[in-house]
Amino acid sequence: MLLCVLLNGCSSLPLPKHTPTLALPMQLHVQREHADQRQDWLLVIQQEDAALRWSLMDPLGIPLARQVLQNGHWNADGLLPPNPEARELFAALLFALTPNDQLADNYPQATSSTDRRAIEPRWHVHYQQPQVFSIDLQSDVHYTISPLDTSFNPETAP
Repeated sequence: MLLCVLLNGCSSLPLPKHTPTLALPMQLHVQREHADQRQDWLLVIQQEDAALRWSLMDPLGIPLARQVLQNGHWNADGLLPPNPEARELFAALLFALTPNDQLADNYPQATSSTDRRAIEPRWHVHYQQPQVFSIDLQSDVHYTISPLDTSFNPETAP
């Protein structure tokens, strides 16, 4: 029984003590790289009362994962099968998106500098620009995150 408790403790994801203040809704372009494979995804983060809804889709809009973070717990949203990799991505993104002035209170185990932050050895975040960053996971998966440009001006379209 002790082994089960220890394994569960190791597998739990770092989460903030309090939900950080984010400018929501947010639409992000996620590029996933692992080995020689690269995938592009769309992520939408929405506020729903005291919860955060995370919806990950492929470029055609087909849902890959949906989760709701409420009261410090992840819950499946909809009928999609469990997706532990997406849950890890969502937790790492929440860490990366946490404003600097809320980081120490929400993630006391984190280290940070001007353009980097980390929770060793699990997540390493490097900021290229304020809203463009990369996340390296302990599992050798690399993500590049950027805002999705949702503005369309028909007058400037080709």
